[in-house]
Amino acid sequence: MLYLRSLAFNFVFYANLVVQMIFWTPLYFLLPRKKAWFVPKVWAASCLWLHRVIAGTRAEISGIENLPQGSCIIAPKHQSFWDTIAFLPWIPDALYILKRELMWIPLFGWYVAKMRMIPIDRGSRSKALRQAVKTGRELMKENRQLIIYPEGTRRPPGAEPAYKYGIVELYAQLKVPVVPVAHVAGLYWPRRKFLRYPGVIRARFLPPIEPGLTREAFLERLVRETEAACDALLLEAAKGPNPPPLPETARKRLAELGAAVESEAARG
Repeated sequence: MLYLRSLAFNFVFYANLVVQMIFWTPLYFLLPRKKAWFVPKVWAASCLWLHRVIAGTRAEISGIENLPQGSCIIAPKHQSFWDTIAFLPWIPDALYILKRELMWIPLFGWYVAKMRMIPIDRGSRSKALRQAVKTGRELMKENRQLIIYPEGTRRPPGAEPAYKYGIVELYAQLKVPVVPVAHVAGLYWPRRKFLRYPGVIRARFLPPIEPGLTREAFLERLVRETEAACDALLLEAAKGPNPPPLPETARKRLAELGAAVESEAARG
């Protein structure tokens, strides 16, 4: 049943993307940019609904009250494709830093271009960072919320933190609050895997880190608070009534936290 539900969800997920892009195209490109935002938000909400109905995976997102008014940087953990879409319905005017190659995809790239994102060349990190700071500073004047994944690439739940310098430089240069976001979505929607496990993905917007800290103090606080919240969510998921299979990184981290977790064989 797990394989069938995963297969069905993956098929419907991508079909939903194509169908909605085609359906909304006339209205989307005629509307002003801010008013057209409802289209990506409707799509993201429909993906979460399909995930719940087909795969049996519910999303619980808390801490929305921690999002400040106006411009800010939102810094989620990056474990899964889930965290690229799940927060979109709650963010007023999202601004993503993304690979420039995504802009070359027919129709999808045109959708992204209308929302005025920040495409970068990931082959040159220093150039990409300068571009992100320059473009981000201009676009943030429009009270937008910049989403950046501090670790850059997707990492499995429980993996040792590997935060990049980009988030530090953006914090120092843009001088806006940074809102960390903790979750363990990779347990249920694993990276580079086909299966989608049922359960409850819990994510939490943490209190904002206000501008003004030194680079070192900011990074230490970002890592400490984000990882502590992720540890709590990992413990909650592992000790729940029907936990998903735990990758080795998650088992290792739980052992470091002193948590005893049954093996899948023992539970089955």
